[in-house]
Amino acid sequence: MANKGISLFQLNNRIKGVLKNSFDSDLWIVAEISEVRYNQNGHCYLELVEKDDDTDQIIAKARATIWAYTFRMLKPYFETSTGQRFSAGIKVLINVSIEFQEIYGYTLNIKDIDPSYTLGDIAKRRKEILNKLEEEGVLEMNKEIDFPEIPKCIALISSPTAAGYEDFTNQLENNPSGYKFHYKLFPAIMQGNQAEESIIAALDRINEYEDVFDVVVIIRGGGSTADLNCFDSYWLAFNIAQFPLPVISGIGHERDETIVDIVANVRVKTPTAAAEYLIDCFDEKQSYHESLQEEFYNGINEILLEASENLHYLSNKFSPLVKTILERKSNQLLLANEKLVHSAKQITKSHSFNLKNFKTKLKLGLEHRLSTEKSHTEHLHSKIGIRVGRLLENQKHKLSLHEQSVKYLNPENILQKGYTLTLKDGKIVKDISSLSKNDVIETRFKDGLVESEIQKVNPKKHK
Repeated sequence: MANKGISLFQLNNRIKGVLKNSFDSDLWIVAEISEVRYNQNGHCYLELVEKDDDTDQIIAKARATIWAYTFRMLKPYFETSTGQRFSAGIKVLINVSIEFQEIYGYTLNIKDIDPSYTLGDIAKRRKEILNKLEEEGVLEMNKEIDFPEIPKCIALISSPTAAGYEDFTNQLENNPSGYKFHYKLFPAIMQGNQAEESIIAALDRINEYEDVFDVVVIIRGGGSTADLNCFDSYWLAFNIAQFPLPVISGIGHERDETIVDIVANVRVKTPTAAAEYLIDCFDEKQSYHESLQEEFYNGINEILLEASENLHYLSNKFSPLVKTILERKSNQLLLANEKLVHSAKQITKSHSFNLKNFKTKLKLGLEHRLSTEKSHTEHLHSKIGIRVGRLLENQKHKLSLHEQSVKYLNPENILQKGYTLTLKDGKIVKDISSLSKNDVIETRFKDGLVESEIQKVNPKKHK
């Protein structure tokens, strides 16, 4: 006879019995929450998993339930104790009973939860991330970037609708000293599962304008610890640590610092504090300049005071010496003046005698010279008269000869003898080479003149 087997219900009923006999009391188990769902009745349905430590692959999975009357107590207890939201992605130590229903199968009924385990796991995970960043040599990279003395151009990562963003911009724009800042918002999601990816994308956009900005500021207002879990992300910290510009972390929370706070160049508590830090940089630089100016003025005053004291000392020391020299020079001057007056008198007296003697000699010499010149002048006057008379006679005779020659050479006399004169353009024609055919010439006779046009020119041929 063929084996008919057992029904599925029978199998499940046997499994239910085995499980009930094997696990007759509640158990504490460790698992990671991979999915959380709530229904309208207040019940919470979870999917629990376990992953391989080396490969991060899921090696076990189970369904779990927290009934509404239990969940109303466990959820606030857990979140208040850990500061973490009861959500997917966290590890928990839970007290469960194993249940098996023939229709729904195997499930875990959660009755209690130990928050201290989750806190330890979070701390362990943060430590592992920090150790990994340190092993990779990037943990302190952003801190090693020199912070600009005057951070004027700011790349800002924030949610544009967040109160922290408004607090930051108001503080920056309305600073008491009136400093001018230039900032640009790179919007990002600042909490939840998408925050890590969104903030990294904003950093990538800023990196394209690296030369434009001086500093990056990441700000988020206050919130629950669970809201800030994204700032304990390895990949977000990795990107910030290696960013080429100094990063200011202005995340508003009062608990221990996040991993982002640790790797950032500067960490402040709130968005307002981030703005105040930037303003303080300007104040510090201005104070430094003012202190340099004061030191400069003080140094100048000290130099002037020292120079004044030296001058006073030298003046006191120099005055008696100058007085002695002036007295000596004054005495020498008086003595020289007396000598000069005496010498002047002697010279004047000597020159006065010589002047009288010279005057007498000059008068006698002049009288003798005048007498001699007078005789010489009279002799010259007589000689000149004779020579001028002779010169006039000679010139008169030459003039007479010239008159005869001019009279003889006068063209009128030549024309009277029957000769003619030929002129061209008012000038006497002296040779035939100056004439050409068709030239108009003028021929003068003693009793008139004739104008004619040359028909032909026959120059004389030389043998």
